[in-house]
Amino acid sequence: MTSRTYDAVPAHRVAFLGLGVMGAPMAGHLRAAGHDVTVYNRTTDKARDWAAKHGGRSAPTPREAAGGAQIVFCCVGNDDDLRSVVLGADGAFAGMGPDAVFVDHTTASAAVARELYTEARSRGLHFVDAPVSGGQAGAVNGLLTVMCGGDAAAFDRVRPVGMAFARAFTRIGDAGAGQLAKMVNQICIAGLLQGLAEGVAFGQSAGLDMKLVFEVIGKGAAQSWQMDNRAATMIDDKFDFGFAVDWMRKDLGLCLDEARRNRATLPVTALVDQFYADVQKMGGGRMDTSSLVRRLRPRG
Repeated sequence: MTSRTYDAVPAHRVAFLGLGVMGAPMAGHLRAAGHDVTVYNRTTDKARDWAAKHGGRSAPTPREAAGGAQIVFCCVGNDDDLRSVVLGADGAFAGMGPDAVFVDHTTASAAVARELYTEARSRGLHFVDAPVSGGQAGAVNGLLTVMCGGDAAAFDRVRPVGMAFARAFTRIGDAGAGQLAKMVNQICIAGLLQGLAEGVAFGQSAGLDMKLVFEVIGKGAAQSWQMDNRAATMIDDKFDFGFAVDWMRKDLGLCLDEARRNRATLPVTALVDQFYADVQKMGGGRMDTSSLVRRLRPRG
């Protein structure tokens, strides 16, 4: 984790559920900012190792981790994983005290966000859906962009604490709005990456010096974060980093499901989702999403 400065925020007692490639550094930033952090992870050794490294505590269940916490942060895999750490006798809601806030950074469905918001309010708790953008590097560097849905008062309470791992922490609207905003984010990224992949493949087939090409066009209207950060590695055929294809397909599935509900038309997104399925069939499920270019290259 890189060093960074933290805003002066009163110390809070918080919990963090899920210590994957995103959650572990996010929880680390909370601890480095001076908060009292208890962590839970399904693999208990990972939670103990985190506590030993950062000086926090680990707990064997979400309920015990959440006990006494003012804010419970969470970052797990999908809707079912989220329900498993929130609901039930050992779930976080069972351990949270009155008026505590649950902040979910999982990229999940808007439907589960609304479901858990309603359940939280019935228990005298608060729920904020807060998916993130910025990838593993953003988590490590404390520079994530966080899109939130939920009540304004609950959001206002958690934002100063969450800024320990974020450069932007913004309320989009009511429950579910954060997840919907993250879907917009993934739809835009999918289209950008496919366009970038086609540009790389076209230029290489034409015999161009593609690094020089991107140095030039990166100063014009075609410039994007994806071009700045992924063009060179696409040219070099390097994909052993970043946001995995398997994760992107999960996210695009959420987008397409929601589009069926709200009657949005996503023809390019649906096509790129199938292109990612091709990459999975090529054995690239854990490669970075920029590996779309692999399916455009001649195979012999």
